[in-house]
Amino acid sequence: MSTVKHSPYIIIGAGIHGLSTAYHLALELKARGKGSGRDIIVVDKTGVSAGASGIACGVIRNNYYQPAMRELMAHSVQVWETDPAAYSYNPVGYMQISSESMHEDVASIYQQQRAIGYESTFIEGAADCSSYMLDIFHDWQAQGITSVLHEKSGGYANNSKALQGLSAKAEAEGVRIIAGVTVTGFDRDSQGSINRVQTETGDIQCDYVVVAPGPWAKQFWDMLEMPSTISIKNPDTGVIADHIPMWIYWSLQEGTLGVDPNLQKTNDGRMPPVIHVDTDAPLYSDKDGSLITDKMWGIYYKPDFHFGGIQGGAAPFIVDKPADAVAVDPYGPESPEFIVGNDFSTMWVSALAHCQKRFSGTMPQYKDEPSGGIGAFTPDSFPVFDIFHGNCYMIADSNHGYKMLGVGKLVAEDICGDQSRLLEPFRFSRYREGKLHPVSNSPFPWS
Repeated sequence: MSTVKHSPYIIIGAGIHGLSTAYHLALELKARGKGSGRDIIVVDKTGVSAGASGIACGVIRNNYYQPAMRELMAHSVQVWETDPAAYSYNPVGYMQISSESMHEDVASIYQQQRAIGYESTFIEGAADCSSYMLDIFHDWQAQGITSVLHEKSGGYANNSKALQGLSAKAEAEGVRIIAGVTVTGFDRDSQGSINRVQTETGDIQCDYVVVAPGPWAKQFWDMLEMPSTISIKNPDTGVIADHIPMWIYWSLQEGTLGVDPNLQKTNDGRMPPVIHVDTDAPLYSDKDGSLITDKMWGIYYKPDFHFGGIQGGAAPFIVDKPADAVAVDPYGPESPEFIVGNDFSTMWVSALAHCQKRFSGTMPQYKDEPSGGIGAFTPDSFPVFDIFHGNCYMIADSNHGYKMLGVGKLVAEDICGDQSRLLEPFRFSRYREGKLHPVSNSPFPWS
């Protein structure tokens, strides 16, 4: 329970963004002679890693069709690499494996990765792709694959261990992390700036606020009295669409197959890259051979000793109910989408078997436990990083969150007066100005 009455900086949320911002802001203040970590508190209604960051898949990649996202992710990968032990980071690499409908997009990603010096290998053509994958996995059998983009950097991190390491770094710099503090609102001065954060345990005066809410973005957006609908300018036609909902909820589909993670080792006995497959090849049930889908589908997976098996997910779907119905607590019991159902497990394990023979017949070993959750997405499914009311920095990650460890570093620099070129494409003004990010052919809204 908080007894703090004032803090120069209040950071709301003890997930990946809140903790990263706290740690890097402490470093920036000290380096500039403007203060220290003792000027920063992090408040969370539950505690470190209690929300989305605590159950995140933990994949860390550069693989984006959008140039701005690609540069931002390259920066974040560099931050992960600064302290792999503390961040529980596994630099095994990442593979985007795709059918012909994705070929042009993935080729573009490869060329732009080369332009920014991000090391990757690109394989084209069905025969060469099959040969490349069989050199890694002897039982590779996915059909219709015509491109493989193998990123040599990236990989995944153990989610809760990474956050524990990050919180330890922040606390070593003097940052105070206070659990059990639920924020209920904000007071603003005559100029419109926030001067007080209201909580259930008492108000806290402040000079600056950082909101890092994860899937609770809409609730804080409302507390900040921001518009529930916005206008978006079409960059091609100049036509402005009005009354577009600011927040859309997607059900995130993730789970774990409870087999020995060592089952997924490569032909040479190493831990493999993270595998991501997007394909339009028909997918058949590994249980009874029935057709699951003949439309575009996608999965990602990796061995993970923290989860105790092969962990990953599939493309999410928009929640088929009003957003307010899940807005109270996206990770609470009133959100039925939090429990991954049989439809997902059948699809995902069948997709694993479609890709690699070793997973055929493993359906009974799927873990029937909560995973995934609800994600709060922006209208274009990309983040908003911006300052509102003069002194409130909103980190609305649109579910791109966990891999973006470096965003906290850039936000800290932004707060201290060094405007970030990498964050500029993610300002809220892009909607009315029509400065939107290009859209890929991936079935995933965050690609």
